[in-house]
Amino acid sequence: MTAAPADAGNPPADARNPAPGLLGFRVAATGARGIDWASLDAIWAVAGELDVFSAGWLSDHLTDVTRPRGGPGFEALTTAAALAHRVRGKWIGIAVLANTFRHPAIVAKAATVIDNATGGRFILGLGAGWHAGEHAAFGIPLPPMSERFSRYESAVATLAALFSSAARSEPGVTRDDPYYPLDHATLEPPPMRAAGPAVWLGGQRPRGIRLAARFAEGWILPGTHAGDVAYFRGRRDVILRALEADGRDPSSFTFAGQVRADVDAEGLRRAREEAMGLILAGAGHVTLGTPALAGANGMRRMASEVAQAIRDAAGRA
Repeated sequence: MTAAPADAGNPPADARNPAPGLLGFRVAATGARGIDWASLDAIWAVAGELDVFSAGWLSDHLTDVTRPRGGPGFEALTTAAALAHRVRGKWIGIAVLANTFRHPAIVAKAATVIDNATGGRFILGLGAGWHAGEHAAFGIPLPPMSERFSRYESAVATLAALFSSAARSEPGVTRDDPYYPLDHATLEPPPMRAAGPAVWLGGQRPRGIRLAARFAEGWILPGTHAGDVAYFRGRRDVILRALEADGRDPSSFTFAGQVRADVDAEGLRRAREEAMGLILAGAGHVTLGTPALAGANGMRRMASEVAQAIRDAAGRA
């Protein structure tokens, strides 16, 4: 496994249908007591040197998502920006930002920074928000699901407006919206990608699937169903039908799976099996999550015993 090229300033060759390659890595920065910035930075530095990975992924939680309240968690957007130099030439993705945490205009501005810093290789995942404990701890409203999802739909449409060509110069874009109105808003300086950062969604139910079919470039299996091949296959079939109904070419859409790769023999074996199952079920990208406390050596072992084996078996990068 050799070092990745340092070409962050050059956009992906295929701007119409960008894809982050077959495999990405994810470090469990939440739910890892004792993990600190130096450790996380070192793990990403190692992963950035491994060409078996084409993307690095983060989640978006303010606390430890495995607990009802409290615990460590690195904020996702600032973490992604700070770590971008560690994975030059690779994609960075966040799966997924909680819409309840930030106004979509702030998300659009931050995503544009990371889009430029990565040479157009940023995947903006967005979800409606769900973890009640972290919302309560910081006084962040968590509306009932019906309102929360309406806000989420509005945020996705707002991002689409801000990433459009009309927002790159005055007079900008205007949206009469009950949650996130825009009044001649511009996004300057603009994103590097012509369509703005790639937006991936993770909706599971009919409204979420329709939203993904209309606005998203990809769909990612939620962490609650990590490694569940049957669930992935079922959701993929439903989304394919929604894409067809919306008149979209499925080849312009990426389906991504997630797998947890615990760094013991059984965990690594299971990760290989689940990842290959997801690929055979139609996943164009799979993220392999390794525990943060496994450190840099854990990342190397996962890369060698899981990622490289999967790439060899799949016969593609």
